[in-house]
Parts: sequence; structure tokens; C-alpha cells
Amino acid sequence: MSTCFSLHSHVPRLLGILGWVAWILGLGASVQGAAMPRNEAAIAAVAQGLTDTAFADAWGFDPSDATASVQAAIDSRARVVIVPFTGAPWVLRPVTLRGDLELIFEAGVLVLAKAGEFQGGGDSMFRATDATNITVRGHGATLRMRKKDYQQPPYTKAEWRMGLAFLGCRDVHVEGLRIESTGGDGIYIGSSKANRWCENVTIRNCVCHDNHRQGISVISAVHLLIEHCTLSGTAGTPPEAGIDLEPDEPDERLVDCVIRNCVVADNAGNGILVWLKPLTSASVPVSIRFENCHVRMGPAGGMREAAPSTPAEGWSGFVVGEVADDGPRGLIEFIRCTSENTGREGARLSNKSAKGVRVRFVSCRWKNTWRAPHPKYGGPRSPILIRSHTPERCTVSGGIEFVECQVEDDLDAAVVRFEDDDGTGSLKDIRGMIQVHGMTKPRLRLGAAVEDVSLRLVEVPVKKEP
Repeated sequence: MSTCFSLHSHVPRLLGILGWVAWILGLGASVQGAAMPRNEAAIAAVAQGLTDTAFADAWGFDPSDATASVQAAIDSRARVVIVPFTGAPWVLRPVTLRGDLELIFEAGVLVLAKAGEFQGGGDSMFRATDATNITVRGHGATLRMRKKDYQQPPYTKAEWRMGLAFLGCRDVHVEGLRIESTGGDGIYIGSSKANRWCENVTIRNCVCHDNHRQGISVISAVHLLIEHCTLSGTAGTPPEAGIDLEPDEPDERLVDCVIRNCVVADNAGNGILVWLKPLTSASVPVSIRFENCHVRMGPAGGMREAAPSTPAEGWSGFVVGEVADDGPRGLIEFIRCTSENTGREGARLSNKSAKGVRVRFVSCRWKNTWRAPHPKYGGPRSPILIRSHTPERCTVSGGIEFVECQVEDDLDAAVVRFEDDDGTGSLKDIRGMIQVHGMTKPRLRLGAAVEDVSLRLVEVPVKKEP
């Protein structure tokens, strides 16, 4: 039987004396796993303002479909809504969130997408639009959808069945949840027609695992903090990244976005992806900062030969792409970020114009690149690639800085390589220093058409065993 002692330690602070009276009358009193009727006294206590805390099972608990109870608790206007541990999953269809809400999932709660539902391509488990002041908290709780179902008939192909979707919202806080097996992204942060970005968003201590498109997608955000999260196992439809910052329209924004202390592991696509094609020089300048983030395939610290085989999966560690000559200005920084055993390059700068947003790597380290076979790719394999593939959009590549970075690899290849598809490309403003461990004759291949390029390599001799 659920009791008050199973709640998080902060709940007594939220509940006043009248709240405790309401709880005694039946709030949170589900029998584990059993269907429960409505508790009219508890519902009345919320409606009359005797408590600002509502337990979802006061509206009844149906183990086969609990959507109506959860939605009713949210719609009750209680400031705090608690989904208690019942011993059985909370089986849900799509739920709509509102503003001025703290939604708490007790430890051990499993929220499970109802089989056969979520037929709409944009049906998300929880969705908020143009709402302000939302907290979703669930240390030890899991939101689980049915990705494999959505990838085959009778479901239509789609990539927007999110776990949590916030569109044009302000003052959002998500903490402690495990979000897995969605038909889209674990968490989606984007715009609405009325509000062209989310603002003041914090995502902390979450795990986004086995999602269809991305662990987290950031489409438009101002003042975003993502920290201490694990983004893993994404596979289903491109880009299949751990995290993807990718606007859809030129009036959307990526301003003061900080991602720090996150682990990005075993994703079928790139680990960290920043793709800015829709933005222009008239867009608000970009400011994105990654700090102490780690991208990998396989176990932490694994050697190349010891890493598990994942043929044709896993792409690059850090990717910044599609910054055209008329693309956005601003700065993207990677500070003390690392990658190891990546499927392809450690870092790839694709169609990154020297005129656009600057990219800076500070004290970053790339280890054991090109770990996956990628048999269909026959080109050169370097730890760091700068590539121009549409010269009409990116006439001169560059605007990239490496500050005291390191590459540790055994590839017989250029440490940094520039490629362009038609042979007319050039480089400008490439500078910094990279220490190189383990590579034979470290070298650069930047082409003949270079300007203001001062990148140097420092070979670190391999220590020989005595």
C-alpha cells in the first residue's frame, strides 16, 4: 500500500495540515496493482482549495488505461500533481500539460504508452504548448513508449512521437526521469506559432535511452541548461543523435544554450550534432556551449580492439554543419569535451563557412576514431574532418579554433583533413594547437588554397615499456 513515507522528502513541505487531512481521506491510497474507484472526498478537497496537492489516483486508477485520471488531476489546477507508485504501470494515451504545474512521479513509477494508441504521427506522451512554469520530476521513475510498434504497420511512418514535448514554453524544469523507447525524441524543445522559442529550460539528471530519432532535440531555445544527463542508444530514423540542436526556421533561436557533464553513448548517428541550415545572417546570433561532455561507443575507456562490434553504426563524436556564407553568426564552444571509439570522425565540420558562426574546441580530446566499419564509405579516414560539399553555399570553409586539444589514435592518416567535392574549395582562419599521441608521422592535409591558417601539431612520443 502506498503511504506518505514513499514520497520524496520535499512533499511534507508542500502539504499543509489541510493537505494531510485530504491524504488521510484517501489521497494516494491505491492498493498495489488493483483498480481503484474515485475518491470524491479527496477530489473535493482539491476543488475547494483545501490542498494545493493532488494525487492522480484520487480520480481512480485503471491498470488498463489511467489516462483520464492523470489528465483530470492535471486539469484540476492543483499546483502539485503526484503520480504515486501503485505496483502496476500507469498506462497512458497522450496527455496535455498546463502551466503553473509541478508533476511528480514517485520512485518506482512506470508510465507506459498504451498499446495500439499514439497513431497520430505527432502524438507525444506528455505535451505542453505556450505554457509557463512547468516542473516534471521523477527520480527513479520511467516513461516508456513502444518504439518497435511505431516502426511497423499499422503505424504510419513518423518521427514526432515524443516522450516530453515543450513548444513555446517558458520556465521549464525536468529532472530525474528515464525516458525510453519513444517514437521520436526523448525530450523535444521547440517553438509554437505564438512563441518562437522555449525560454529558461533546465533538464537535469535524466536518461534518454533507445529513442527513435534523438535523445534530445533542441529546435529553438533561449537560456537552456542540460546537465548530468545520459543520452544513449538512439536508433530508428536519422539523425539518430544523442542530442541535436537544429532549428527549422530562420526566426528560431539557439541562444545561451549550455550542455554540460553529459554522457552520450552508443547512438546510431552522431553523438552531438549542431545543424544550422535554416538560420541566416539576419537570425539572432547563436551561442552554444558544451562543457565536460563525453561521447563514446562501447564501455568507457575501452580500447579499440576490445570495443564491441557494431557494423555500420555510430557516426562522429561532435558535428557542426550547414553554416553557409549567409549563415548565422555567433559562437559554438566545446570545452573539455572528449570522445572515444566513435564510429567515424571524432569531429566533423561540414559546410562550415569562415564567414559564419565561429567554432572553438578548448582542451578537447579525441581517441580511437573510425571504430565502426562503414563498408559503404571509401574515402579517407581522419580523426578530424573539415568538408565542403556545396560550394555555392560555402565558398570558403573555416572559422575554427583548436586550443590545446589532443588526438590519440593509431590511424595512418592526416590528423585534420579538408575535403571539397569539386576541388575549388579553400580554407581560411584555422588556428590553434593539437597534441598527437600514437599516430605515425602526424600531418595535416588542408589543401593548397589556405589563408590565415596557423594550426600546428605537436607529436607526443609513445612511451616505451622498459
